[in-house]
Amino acid sequence: MPKVVLDGIDTRYEVTGSGAPILMFAPGGFDATIEKWSTQGVYAKIKPVDNLSKHHTLIMFDRRECGQSGGRVERVTYAHYVRQAVALLDHLGIEKAHMMGGCMGCSPVALMGVMHPERVSSLVLFWPVGGAKYRLSGQMRFAEHLAFVNQNGLQAVVDLVRKDGKAFGADPRGGPWASVIKIDEAFAASYAQLDVEGYKYLVAGWARTMFDRDTAPGAEPEDMLRCHLPALVVPGADASHATSAARYLQECLPKSEYWDVPLAQQTEEPTTARLLEFLGKGH
Repeated sequence: MPKVVLDGIDTRYEVTGSGAPILMFAPGGFDATIEKWSTQGVYAKIKPVDNLSKHHTLIMFDRRECGQSGGRVERVTYAHYVRQAVALLDHLGIEKAHMMGGCMGCSPVALMGVMHPERVSSLVLFWPVGGAKYRLSGQMRFAEHLAFVNQNGLQAVVDLVRKDGKAFGADPRGGPWASVIKIDEAFAASYAQLDVEGYKYLVAGWARTMFDRDTAPGAEPEDMLRCHLPALVVPGADASHATSAARYLQECLPKSEYWDVPLAQQTEEPTTARLLEFLGKGH
């Protein structure tokens, strides 16, 4: 698959299908890769790539610090993910597209609608992350990494990732740059030499900013209330995808549609039909 440097970061991406473009913000938490649209949980069941690509051009990418994309040691916010997405649209010469997020990808999708409404045709928020349990588990993941760094240092993080090769979501000890350490030897070497105290402050700030509420994180409610883009919210119902987070997005986005269907009924055929119905409304 091709790679391009976006916002100074190598980004792996794929374009498939034909029709009106959809920029796809992958599910998978801190392992948000192209493949997750076909292999993870509910997405393996509903097959969005197979079904949507028959009617739309799908633009998928490994989020920064995930998969085969690169990264940069800085205090990452959802706005950084939006910058990567806008740069990908610019690279492809696409002025405007539908935005579809799965899982943690819903947060930058909502923020994209707030920050760059002129680039957005509509928002699809599929199983948005959020809820008290999600906040707690996310904060604990970063805390486990910081505890490992505090006890063992940054070279130990590099050694662990090189030995096991696991992403941050699979082994919190490896931290949010684990995937970059795995694929980029120069990055790994410079990472190991970072000032440990400064690094700990940076990571703690990342965690506090990213998991700052007991509902859907990302865009601020006051900003979403002023966002009049069409939106479709498809709720999840588990520890990471609280139904309350989906309802919150419905409440905050004035032109949202909420697909009030139990998880057992979110199967391939009706889900595909609902997505295509929404995307085909001429937004």
